[in-house]
Amino acid sequence: MTNLFDPLTLRGLTLKNRIGVSPMCQYSCNNDGKPTEWHLTHLVTRAMGGAGLTMVEASAVTPEGRIAPGDVGIWGAQHIGPHEVLTKAIKRAGSVPAIQIAHAGRKGSRGPGWVSAPATPGWEALGPSAVAFGHYATPRAMTEADILATIAAFAAAAKRSVAAGYELVELHAAHGYLLHEFLSPLSNQRNDTWGGDFAGRTRFVLECAKAVRAALPDSMPMAVRISHTDWVAGGWTTAESVELSGLLKALGTDLVDVSSGGLDAGQQIPLSPGYQVPGAVAVKQGAGVAVAAVGLITEAEQAQEIVASGKADLVLLGRVLLRDPYWPLHAAAKLGCAAAIDAPPQYERSWAALGKVGTRLALGEPLAALGA
Repeated sequence: MTNLFDPLTLRGLTLKNRIGVSPMCQYSCNNDGKPTEWHLTHLVTRAMGGAGLTMVEASAVTPEGRIAPGDVGIWGAQHIGPHEVLTKAIKRAGSVPAIQIAHAGRKGSRGPGWVSAPATPGWEALGPSAVAFGHYATPRAMTEADILATIAAFAAAAKRSVAAGYELVELHAAHGYLLHEFLSPLSNQRNDTWGGDFAGRTRFVLECAKAVRAALPDSMPMAVRISHTDWVAGGWTTAESVELSGLLKALGTDLVDVSSGGLDAGQQIPLSPGYQVPGAVAVKQGAGVAVAAVGLITEAEQAQEIVASGKADLVLLGRVLLRDPYWPLHAAAKLGCAAAIDAPPQYERSWAALGKVGTRLALGEPLAALGA
């Protein structure tokens, strides 16, 4: 039986446990895409908390691929250095640094996530078709040249990710952003080879995956996050997600990160603990690929059951890690896996009572060096 604190190997990478920090947008850059002190503190705190994988938020592959001006970016050489600060610090904290690369598509050019209404567009939003998301601005339908340039932008972003020290790269094809928009017939109303039937609607995602895989070292794993269903009649379905995942596996995808929704304002999501896990199960069983499960996974026993029963290979946690960055360490103690605790020795007095004191000491660089 596999346990939550067993290692997980994906291609040439081994995670120390089956817990990951899900990519969570912070909208905290200075309109230039460069990670800031906020990102460093936010991510390293959770890496110190014991997660085996720490994934940086959706990082735009082009300036117009941002959701908001405060988004992290990786569209230029100027971003490599700031990202390298993050990867080094995450590694020192005992976790594997990963990055999600993304394009917001028709859900771009708006204000930060805590502002309910879209801002006045700062740039032209793009999409597969001129179909708006809810009350957002109508995007411009992408030309063939736009599509090919975006595929190249994903590949270039993957190369920069490698240069910055990331050890896993994930393509964001979920939550109603550009790659997902091409998949769903609700947002993709094209009648050329990039739309129409399943083969046409999946072509953009598959070409992006192929280009990114070619940009990565053979030893580095690639993941793809998908929304397994739109939760809307006539939209993208779980069965299509299973078929797509099989195609992605054949192209060299090592992990499918299974989420759902985000494409249509009319979605009806039956929220409950672990509500997205059935989608992960369907993809794992139907496509024979390793999967990550997400969605209201908050309790140690719940996460353990998901992994132990073979429903998923990895759990990615979001809001619960915002509330408790040390959730993995608490979970290890709760599940009787004290030997898995690797708390920093600086915290000895706090963790000794749980049965194990960490030996990892990572002092890092002087603060002045971070801005070099």
